[in-house]
Amino acid sequence: MPAMKIWFRLALLSSCVLGCWAQAASPVNDKVPQKSTLDGVLFYQILLGELNVREGSPGAGFSMLLDAARKSRDAALFQRAVDVALQSRSGEAALQAAQTWKREIPTAQEPNRYILQILLALNRLPEAGQALAVSLAELPADERTAAIVSVPRIFSRVQDKAQAADVVEKALEKSKALPELAASAWTTVGRMRRDARQASQAEHAALQGHAADRQGQGPLILALSLLSPSTPKLKAMLDEAMQASPSAELQMGYARALLAQQALPDALAQLLQLTARHPEFAPGWLMLGFLQQDRQQSALAQEHLTHYLDLVKPGHDPEQEAGQVEALLALSQMAQQRGDLARASQWLGQIPASVDPVRLGARQADLLTQQGRSDEARMVLANIKTTTPEQATRKALARSLWLREHKQANLAYDVLKLALQDTPDHHELLSELSLVTEKLQRHDEMEAVLRGLMQSHPQDPHAYNALGYSLAERKVRLDEARQLISKAVELAPNDPYIQDSLGWVAFRQGQLQEALTVLQAAYQAKPDAEIAAHLGEVLWSLGRQAEAGKLWREGLLLKPDNDTLLETIQRFKFKP
Repeated sequence: MPAMKIWFRLALLSSCVLGCWAQAASPVNDKVPQKSTLDGVLFYQILLGELNVREGSPGAGFSMLLDAARKSRDAALFQRAVDVALQSRSGEAALQAAQTWKREIPTAQEPNRYILQILLALNRLPEAGQALAVSLAELPADERTAAIVSVPRIFSRVQDKAQAADVVEKALEKSKALPELAASAWTTVGRMRRDARQASQAEHAALQGHAADRQGQGPLILALSLLSPSTPKLKAMLDEAMQASPSAELQMGYARALLAQQALPDALAQLLQLTARHPEFAPGWLMLGFLQQDRQQSALAQEHLTHYLDLVKPGHDPEQEAGQVEALLALSQMAQQRGDLARASQWLGQIPASVDPVRLGARQADLLTQQGRSDEARMVLANIKTTTPEQATRKALARSLWLREHKQANLAYDVLKLALQDTPDHHELLSELSLVTEKLQRHDEMEAVLRGLMQSHPQDPHAYNALGYSLAERKVRLDEARQLISKAVELAPNDPYIQDSLGWVAFRQGQLQEALTVLQAAYQAKPDAEIAAHLGEVLWSLGRQAEAGKLWREGLLLKPDNDTLLETIQRFKFKP
């Protein structure tokens, strides 16, 4: 019967409400049940409120539930009213319920969280800042630091980052003045300023946070994210902190930041200190080995990479597996460079083919090439089995690089054009295409590609550098070449290859002393065959032929098949 169905539904719903109420109430004695605080009127008010919500009238249900919450002053009912308003997408109603909850139960902390999040959703930032300050003030002392650290995440969806940073800093004024909270507060302010692209204010916050607590990790981690050649105060702060036995992870982070800036000697010093302090920390040995390989310290690099492999144990950690593969590839490459091709093959043989087929194929092709088996090398690259679009792109890049370096630029051009049909805007493919068209002397096409890259990636220094170097190399539009390379230097001031371009254009413009100074610094930062070729030519032009010859010999040891170096030596009729 319909009437029976209605009463059955009411009875069932009553049992649900009572069950929920029992869960929200305080714990009861297992033997003596506590009497409910609900009277009959209040019970049916809650019941009707829930029925309205379920029957599609959330507004009426919300009003009944909120009124019942006021009468009972029950936190669970207030929370239910807020949730109903949020589910019906009524932010103002939810805010009203949360504020009433706080007014009726002033000691409750949960409504503070709701009020803050609802105000942010409504984009009422000044009020959200006030709510944040109230919430922090009412938290227990031992919970405030964690709450302050979580603030940037809570404000992460705010569109106006600058206003959000202002609001948060104002809310944290009292916290910044308390010794136990100052470092966390300044770190949070710095993170907000960084996200708002207010670099100088973020730097100030990091320095203030460190001054408040010399042992605090937050300001140092913030400083790592802000470190650049234009922040010497942060570098000095980090250098000082690294002397106080920091954690291995923190010092590793600093070394990585220095490497990103091409501050190689500083990074090397940090890694040597790190491995001495924490000899069991395997990633330190891995990065140290890579850096020493890059600086042509092959014996030390081999020792430290081998030590890394001894430290790590077989497992299924993706990061560790990637490190092992990189170490084995580096060891194989160094063995190949010293002519030990059998040992190079042994290192490669330890790498599972499934880990990175493109990297493995490229290394196998290099080995075959050195053995005079170029046709086999080209076939190895062509036959690499790829399983993802990303691997297919990397395969095209590896093939083009090999073909370009082995004077088959026409074939490289065809490979790239085919790959660009699927991803016409791929940055790396276009960068490689610019190098191939340069080899083919299609200078107009090369310039069009590089101009496009400058437009799509205006903060990438390499397109500016590539076009500027090409103009300088061809001795055309030298003033424009200088402007382009200067822009690249501005974007990457410590890149030795860009410094090489700057020295080379200075040489082309007849500025020999400037060229000498810049190229000497570039070669010291990165011993490289092409830089050696340019620096040697400058020395030769200054009448310092003996020094030029010594440098060219060093360049031949670094890379005996470098085209620029071989052409320079031949042009000056120098006999190594």
